Amino acid sequence: MIPRYQRLLLTGGAGLLGRTLRPAMRTWATHLRVSDIAPLDPAQGNEECVPCDLADEGAVRKLMRGVDGVVHMGGISVDRPWPEIREANIVGVYNLYESARIHGTKRVVFASSNHAIGFRKRTERIDADDPVRPDSLYGVSKVFGEAMSRFYFDRYGIESVCLRIGSSLPEPKDRRMLITYLSYADLTELVRCSLFAPKADHTIVFGASANRDSWWDNSKAAHLGWKPKDDTEQFRAKKEAEPPVDPAKPENIHQGGVYVTFGPYE
Repeated sequence: MIPRYQRLLLTGGAGLLGRTLRPAMRTWATHLRVSDIAPLDPAQGNEECVPCDLADEGAVRKLMRGVDGVVHMGGISVDRPWPEIREANIVGVYNLYESARIHGTKRVVFASSNHAIGFRKRTERIDADDPVRPDSLYGVSKVFGEAMSRFYFDRYGIESVCLRIGSSLPEPKDRRMLITYLSYADLTELVRCSLFAPKADHTIVFGASANRDSWWDNSKAAHLGWKPKDDTEQFRAKKEAEPPVDPAKPENIHQGGVYVTFGPYE
């Protein structure tokens, strides 16, 4: 593939998904800038590693200089007390988008989450236009990020693809993840499609592999050209052999699972 981007930025490069995406992203740009507040693996090939605290406005402004595309996997990736969520996932997202505006960045792929709609019931099937129902402070921060990306597209024309990632792990941990599982290969292809689709505008896409069962309709993201290939059938027998869960518990009623039970944080 001939790189379309001169310089791509990957935030959250020290995280599980960031480390998964780095090898492929090196082939998508002439230069790949990798950032995190945590220690990063050494730079390889066309990479440069730049430590950065997303809550530091000046540092983010420097980080975004010369960047024409971003895959934003950075920030707090689980539910935490509000001060932690606020700095990384609220202030950090504002700093990223405002820096994108200042530096003329063309496109952002934003790692949102299924927890933006986690209080939806498992009996529902929804699409990108259905109202959000966050299940946690973490979910609230992802709703904020989606709204910020919408504003920066409508006002400044910065295209964004918001990935409502399900459960991207080596394999599903429970029955719920038989539905929400997103393989690493399907995640990588989703990010590639989000960066290289001729037109993204502002798109919300649900990140789940081609699993047998689904709560999410991706028809409104069809223009991205993403077609997941993996599924959870190889894991089904193992997960369904586990002890049954109580269907009356909130975490087994709602799509967000155990996240609907988190908090309050004293």
